[in-house]
Amino acid sequence: MTSMDDYVIDVLMRDLVGHDRRPVSFLVYLWLAFEHQKRNAAVQISYQELAECIGVSKSSVQASVSWLVRRKLLTAKKENATATPCYTVLRPWKARTSK
Repeated sequence: MTSMDDYVIDVLMRDLVGHDRRPVSFLVYLWLAFEHQKRNAAVQISYQELAECIGVSKSSVQASVSWLVRRKLLTAKKENATATPCYTVLRPWKARTSK
């Protein structure tokens, strides 16, 4: 079993849930981070599937993904406008600590 960065719980949770008031964004990030780590690859999943995995609405997932991309915690790429997004989880705090 792999472990999650302490930063995710110690800092990111408070930032997304408390400061930004976007708890679903934290759940989306957490789920995608674990899935990304498990697969050791980007995660291709539809908004609907992601919503079902987390237990929230599709519109909440869409808004959360948009927020996480703006916060530079996630990248979402599509081959075309109707393709299923492929997500890469970013950990910008890792770059800061390695300098």
